[in-house]
Amino acid sequence: MQVMENLVRTTVGMSTNIVWHECSIGKLERQNLLMQKGCVIWITGFSGSGKSTLASMLNRQLHCRGHVSYVLDGDNLRHGLNKDLSFKAEDRAENICRVGEVAKLFADAGVICTASLISPYRRDRDACRALVPDSMFIEVFMDVPLKVCEERDPKGLYKLARAGKIKGFTGIDDPYEPPMDCEIVIQLKDGKYQTPKAMAEQVVTYLEENGYLKA
Repeated sequence: MQVMENLVRTTVGMSTNIVWHECSIGKLERQNLLMQKGCVIWITGFSGSGKSTLASMLNRQLHCRGHVSYVLDGDNLRHGLNKDLSFKAEDRAENICRVGEVAKLFADAGVICTASLISPYRRDRDACRALVPDSMFIEVFMDVPLKVCEERDPKGLYKLARAGKIKGFTGIDDPYEPPMDCEIVIQLKDGKYQTPKAMAEQVVTYLEENGYLKA
């Protein structure tokens, strides 16, 4: 009974009388077990810039190297966790917030978590960065011009947006705010766009050089 009386009950958001319970296994122990450091790789850019392609290839390369990774894809999450959200500004902010919280849990578990979302607003991306120690957040900017993304238009969304059938579409009638100081920029090399493999290798190299691929 005395133990229960000493518990600190707090209020967070709309939740009252909640208590934080410490896990008996710490982050360092989980990282040592997996022989890697958990982190969040946040891929941002226009629709059609290659975010999901990079995330998939990166996941494959890490897996082949024996590392535990997971991809949180923006479209996939809207099939479940975020299916109640629209693309209005306030819902987009909530969408990013939820993904950031989930990515934080993966990173704390020692997993290399890749989040692939347009995430057009700096304030929302910065809020996700603030959820984890700064060294655990790696922002990757797909620096592909809007014109190129619109020419690709793999989902046919730009065509619909130009026709007025989709409102609030990033790059057409809603802004995209590029990162000011991200860790990795994926862009042209020798006047050509990189292959998915080359893009993934650029990220893997960053992870290697900064000690994420070892405990």
